[in-house]
Amino acid sequence: MPSPYSDDLRQKVLDAIDSGYRKSHISRLFNLSRNTIDLWLKRREETGSLSAICDYQRGPQGKIADLEQFRAFAAEHGHLTQKGMAAQWHEPISDHAISKALRRIGFTRKKRAMAIKSGMQRNGKPSSLNCKRIA
Repeated sequence: MPSPYSDDLRQKVLDAIDSGYRKSHISRLFNLSRNTIDLWLKRREETGSLSAICDYQRGPQGKIADLEQFRAFAAEHGHLTQKGMAAQWHEPISDHAISKALRRIGFTRKKRAMAIKSGMQRNGKPSSLNCKRIA
């Protein structure tokens, strides 16, 4: 996403317009569109400020709004899997929403329902990768 124009540039442009220069001349001088200048003038009339809008919600709102309540819930029910946590939550919710909320609060998720006892057991036979070929 492109960054907004700086506040000092906005102020310089509007000061030049207030001193009597035409919008078309200012737009060519500062390499701005007239629409941008009109939007800045409109914002100054409506809000009294030239600053760009910042700190707004990007993307859709999460299913779990109260993260402090969810953090306490995750600390209490951390031994459960995500499906188990979704079943224990006070409203119907998917395990994917639980996963996203756990990621937002910084908890790591449980990968499997049961711990793996051992990766692979040896059967005593030599593997084909470790044998040296006799030529």
